[in-house]
Amino acid sequence: MKKKLAALLAMSLVATGALAGCGGNSDTQEDTTAQTQQNDAADANTAEGGTLRMGTNATFPPYETVDDSNNVVGIDPDIAQAVADKLGMKLEIINMEFDSLIPALSADQIDIAFAGMTVDPERAEQVDFTISYATGIQAIIVPEDSTIATVDDLKDKKVGVQTGTTGDMYCTDDLGEDHVQRFESGVVATQALVNGQIDAVVIDNEPAKAYVEANQGLKILDTEYTVEDYAAAVKKGNTELLDKVNKAMEELKADGTLDEIIANYIHE
Repeated sequence: MKKKLAALLAMSLVATGALAGCGGNSDTQEDTTAQTQQNDAADANTAEGGTLRMGTNATFPPYETVDDSNNVVGIDPDIAQAVADKLGMKLEIINMEFDSLIPALSADQIDIAFAGMTVDPERAEQVDFTISYATGIQAIIVPEDSTIATVDDLKDKKVGVQTGTTGDMYCTDDLGEDHVQRFESGVVATQALVNGQIDAVVIDNEPAKAYVEANQGLKILDTEYTVEDYAAAVKKGNTELLDKVNKAMEELKADGTLDEIIANYIHE
């Protein structure tokens, strides 16, 4: 699986032209592409037999990426499908910029965000989080010959992050705006590192492994930036859907389905 992800990422990097930072003002209507995994979508987002519209940002392997058939695949789509099955709903996946997910929830353009999203207080003011389904680590990618060895060494360096992620939040708070460069995805941030435009990339550990495997001359530091919990998110106040999803996820956790899905993609 890792080799396949690495190949996909390598293809994505080759296809990437000029690099550009992302300011986070994406128009959700224009920038989103829908993948309907089952037919006969209904217009109800909480009722039995309706459609569960899942928003994600498919540049985050192994949690979500795009396969050779242009389908969104990974841990989050598999968990979302298992949840939808429990609820008797059809699943529709909508791929968009990461920083468009919360606005899309607020605008009822999606019902749930499954995107390796970290639970944090700032986001919790805007959305309601489900129970956590995985633990993540913010990792630091550097060139193999870099003098950066610890988090403290990032001071006064130029650090690349994906716009709107917790890596973006942490680095901006810790290092200041002048030392953070934002990109539309981890793939593009990593390419900027390869090209020598930045000194390091801070991003979640699992996609970091895939990015390093796809690019010679990079490494992940042994030290971690921080440890965090991943959860899905629903519109603030949508307790009906939240309760149903939490119940489904508790059942999937109890019967071992969640662990099995994660183990299919992450091999310790």
